[in-house]
Amino acid sequence: YQLTMVEAYLRDDLTDEASFELTIRRLPAQRNFLLLAGLAEAVDYLESLRFERSELDHLASLGLFSNALLSYLADFRFSGSLDAVPEGTPVFAGAPLLTLTAPLPQAQLVETVLLNLISSGTMLASKAARVMAAARGRSLVDFGARRTHGIDAGFMAARSLYLAGFDATSNVEAGRRYGIPVSGTMAHSFIQAHPSELDAFRAYARAYPQGTLLVDTYETAGGIANLIALRDELERDELGQEFQIRSVRIDSGDLAAEAFASRAQLDAAGLESVQIVASGGLDEYGIDALLGAAAPIDGFGVGTNVGTSADAPNLESVYKLVEFAGSGRSKRSSGKETLPHRKQVFRRFREGHAIGDTVALREETLEGTALLEPVMQGGRAAGSMDLSLDAARTRAAAGLAALPDNLRSLDPSDPYPVTLSEALQEGTAAPPPQGGRASD
Repeated sequence: YQLTMVEAYLRDDLTDEASFELTIRRLPAQRNFLLLAGLAEAVDYLESLRFERSELDHLASLGLFSNALLSYLADFRFSGSLDAVPEGTPVFAGAPLLTLTAPLPQAQLVETVLLNLISSGTMLASKAARVMAAARGRSLVDFGARRTHGIDAGFMAARSLYLAGFDATSNVEAGRRYGIPVSGTMAHSFIQAHPSELDAFRAYARAYPQGTLLVDTYETAGGIANLIALRDELERDELGQEFQIRSVRIDSGDLAAEAFASRAQLDAAGLESVQIVASGGLDEYGIDALLGAAAPIDGFGVGTNVGTSADAPNLESVYKLVEFAGSGRSKRSSGKETLPHRKQVFRRFREGHAIGDTVALREETLEGTALLEPVMQGGRAAGSMDLSLDAARTRAAAGLAALPDNLRSLDPSDPYPVTLSEALQEGTAAPPPQGGRASD
């Protein structure tokens, strides 16, 4: 319907400047905060949006659109501005994450893609931030590409997880696109393809002397015994390679029990330096339980549950008109009210921790740090914001550290306060934003 609305706008010459805000109405029941992601990709989209001849021919074949619209799209270039909260910032419901200002047809046309990029990236980064908290400093590798909701979703997941603090991804193309370190081990099929598990370990160690060996294809204790046998074999061969295997991976069974037993086996054989990596259906709750039991696990590979944000797979995000042709616009639909005019968000801190946000009119100056910053002017990236992934990752680490302890807990917490300024409340009957979570 973006195209049908643009058609009608152009017919009636509704092309004055419009401002739209992207917000989250309510947090999912399982989230105390969200971690903003997807902004850099949104800027890339706005800068590069074009309509190819084949696409215009397809639109013409539908019989829905006039030649005037097709001509408009043929020459389309986004010319507007964008203010946004920097990527990697913890955010909450009820406060704008970005404000886009452009001629009305332009601002309307980009709604769907902006919502997709910001909502999906934020959903995934927010899940990853919880896993980071549960991992308590252990290494984390993204294993999720096989089960994300599409190949492109796998790239988005890898980027969002790294932004939130993950150390690496197994997705090589995501590593190439975004500069993310890549890491991987082996599958059970590699073990099964060899005459014996020891043969498989020997072959892999020749190819990747400092690699990670998967030890639970048949039985974990036996896998550790074969690792020790490989070490002994290499030590006996004075002309052979040095034993350099860095870690073993356990992917099934009672991971805590298997880790304890494997650690004891490795240490008894003098292999204290070999680390233990766990994987297999893990999320923040599974990792928290393992480390709560003091399981001797040095790192985790996580995939399906995190790459799909399984417990909260979508956000109630909206993109709404707040100004058009110089006047404020609002929506009064029950339960979906919006407030008019462009806005700013001020975050207050006490002793280095965030204590509350105030949503204000754009021209107001209030206590705290203004979150919305200029990102684009005249259709091009502008302003001082660093849009690189490394910068977003650094902001995420600092922003998460500045959250109160109760918000970083895996358990539901009292909502973070998001309030409206007095000036914004004047002259409107709309209720204040709902900073809390949606009910289950």
